[in-house]
Amino acid sequence: MLAVSCAVAGASAQTSEQGRFILHKFARTNGEETYSITRSGNGFKLTSDFLFTDRGTKVPLKTVFTATGELEPLTLSLDGQSSRMSGLKDSMEYHADAQSITLVRDGKTQQLPAPKGTFLIDGYSPVTMQQMLMRYWLRHGKPASIPTPAGSVTITPAGTLSVAANGQQHALQGYVINGLIWGGETLWMDERQDLVALISTDAEFDHFEAIRDEYEGALGTFIQNAANDNLAALAKLAASAKQPVARNLVIQNVTLIDGTGAAPVKDATVFVEDGKIASIVTAPKPEIPAGATVIDGTGKYLIPGLWDMHAHYEQVEWGPIYLAAGVTTARDCGNEFDFITTVRNTLAAGKGIGPEILIAGVVDGNGPMSLGAVTADTPEQAREVVRRYKAAGAMQIKIYSSLKPDLVPVIAEEAHKLGMTVTGHVPNGMTTEQAVMGGYDQINHIQYPVRDLLHLERGKEIPPADFSTPDAQRQIALYKQHHTVFDDTISLYENFYHPSSVAYATLEPGVLKVAPQLAEALASPGVPADRAVMSMAMFHDMMATVRELHKDGLAIVAGTDQNIPGYSLHRELELYIEAGFTPMEALQAATSVPARVMGLDKSGGND
Repeated sequence: MLAVSCAVAGASAQTSEQGRFILHKFARTNGEETYSITRSGNGFKLTSDFLFTDRGTKVPLKTVFTATGELEPLTLSLDGQSSRMSGLKDSMEYHADAQSITLVRDGKTQQLPAPKGTFLIDGYSPVTMQQMLMRYWLRHGKPASIPTPAGSVTITPAGTLSVAANGQQHALQGYVINGLIWGGETLWMDERQDLVALISTDAEFDHFEAIRDEYEGALGTFIQNAANDNLAALAKLAASAKQPVARNLVIQNVTLIDGTGAAPVKDATVFVEDGKIASIVTAPKPEIPAGATVIDGTGKYLIPGLWDMHAHYEQVEWGPIYLAAGVTTARDCGNEFDFITTVRNTLAAGKGIGPEILIAGVVDGNGPMSLGAVTADTPEQAREVVRRYKAAGAMQIKIYSSLKPDLVPVIAEEAHKLGMTVTGHVPNGMTTEQAVMGGYDQINHIQYPVRDLLHLERGKEIPPADFSTPDAQRQIALYKQHHTVFDDTISLYENFYHPSSVAYATLEPGVLKVAPQLAEALASPGVPADRAVMSMAMFHDMMATVRELHKDGLAIVAGTDQNIPGYSLHRELELYIEAGFTPMEALQAATSVPARVMGLDKSGGND
């Protein structure tokens, strides 16, 4: 905290505090927030200027907050954006006597009930408002919960952390906040009640960090500790579940589909010991071990655990959702190094809740559209990145869009030498064909083969799919020769490209079953009528390309990217059937095919 004294013209106000936070996305510095607090009489005014640049797009937010000297909120106004795609223009006034809030949002005024103890804050407000929330909580006796305009916030201490800054060690108190956004956030306060670090997600559910500039060198430490704190909270929740995890589980009278292509086995009894299938019998009345937990599967089907081959494990809270949807393995296709390795290791040790995580370590080049903190611009840097991920246990390298094309064969050669495979976006300036010839084993997203097979050009009319041309046939032959695997994420494009006149819930009913904050952030509103014809033509060509690649015998694996968690993998398989897969082939795209292409088909057959 920087304390200064500065007279404000025409008022008896003094600037009593100023501060600065360095902002990051995926641990990559992308902006800053500065704030100042001026005091006048028995009150104060906080102003904040927040600005970061996300893949070339500026995301600004200006905030003004007023409160009494006891931090009782009076007004809050926010003007700007909370993400690249979402604006934020709100103003709030708290009426303590009437226990209500006047909220003006997008020009519309409404009155909201606000019980005593309410604090004015918006979910993705700037970092400084998190600091003021913490100071309010500490000043008012650490209440069990704090009402807000959007619900209720709980704050839980998470232990102390010793961190060096300005040549000294500082004991910082950690806290986990729930209810402000979807999922938990972790932050640390110092002895002066200054917020030092916030580890969270932004309004796009991407990793977001804010660190006071003097603590910037400890970013990785904060990320690792936040992951552990949130995983510990989930483990504690699991320990309090009404039904403990069964060591001996028996599923009776179920129709078993093993995913091999064999006919369904009716009235099967499956014995599970310590999470592994011990035996499967079809006898009418099998002997049940004493003390076993028995589930009656009459009228139900039992299938192998599903693989989501394009996950972004942004929050530890995604783990239980994946498991509830039947996803037992998730390939993370790009994440923060410190976060994902910590989460993977903790889950593997049985200390959290979530599927098995396979890491595809992301690497990008530096530039205005770069993503993440792991970058390479020279062959030496490229090889070092691959070696770093290999040492951390990553199975693949994921190449992102800004990498220099001439580094693709360098990365592929080093990865293959170390027993890793290569997947990713097709970098700017390359075609899918060139990426495959440069060493790609797999391709993320169907948009790239669609673009190159059909020669699509931005801003021009979308032609109908025609794969009979000599050029398209040559490209497909190349993919077959190289055994290229396609992770198409077709359900994500349905989310993006559906017309706004069609409610997304009619395509993906699961959007109605997730938390409202998730649904709001992840469900696209759809494409306006003036662009809907072109967008649906694009989606039809994508579906046709999935159909063609499958017909030609190329491996396709099911993945969802940042779509509706859990449910979207099921929708992905439905779309495969619409594209000509048999139901068994669709199931195999999320079970045996991913296991085979990841080289794990011999290790997980009884999970």
